[in-house]
Amino acid sequence: MEVKVVKQIMEWNEDVSNDVINTLKEKKVCMINVMGSPGAGKTTLIKNIINRLKDKYKFAVIEGDIAGQIDAEDIESMGIPCVQLQTQGACHIEAMSVQHMLPMFDLDNVDVLIVENIGNLVCPAEFNIGEDFRIAALSVPEGDDKVVKYPLMFSTSDGIVMHKYDMMEFFDFDDKRVENDALDVNPKANIFRVSSKNGDGMDELIDWIQGKVDAKIR
Repeated sequence: MEVKVVKQIMEWNEDVSNDVINTLKEKKVCMINVMGSPGAGKTTLIKNIINRLKDKYKFAVIEGDIAGQIDAEDIESMGIPCVQLQTQGACHIEAMSVQHMLPMFDLDNVDVLIVENIGNLVCPAEFNIGEDFRIAALSVPEGDDKVVKYPLMFSTSDGIVMHKYDMMEFFDFDDKRVENDALDVNPKANIFRVSSKNGDGMDELIDWIQGKVDAKIR
């Protein structure tokens, strides 16, 4: 009985995610699902992406958190339309939440909608929210064993960012192991070594994102 319930939830989510996909396709909006652990630097990464591309695209952001609105206020201070989603304990965002929030944005004036998912390496990977592509952030301080421990997160992500790469000298982090483990579970993954602090690796990431966005909206 428990297995049937899980299956029904996943099928229901898939139906709603298809509705989200159709809405965004009609409006020519590209949606990026950014996932990762608490403290992986997701918000900082999103801010850097926006700053690098704000002259080319019009952005909007959905900030997912269990509670609070610190990150949403941070994004709004940049002049970017942002809606805070508080899950009140849920460990992931579902497609229905995104569907309910889309009317809160003027989608005719949005090119790229970034969703910062709940800080979690498990549940967010299980739910398609209608995104065009996924970015998984794995920060150096978290350790180099996370791909092996949480394979679904990295096997379903189009881009994998080894974030806070400027901290490599302070941690026993084997980036080659991460890359090899990631390619084992996801041979098509695009892997980036990025420091939001000093900008290393951002050019490569931005070029890749721009190519993905242009393919959707142009």
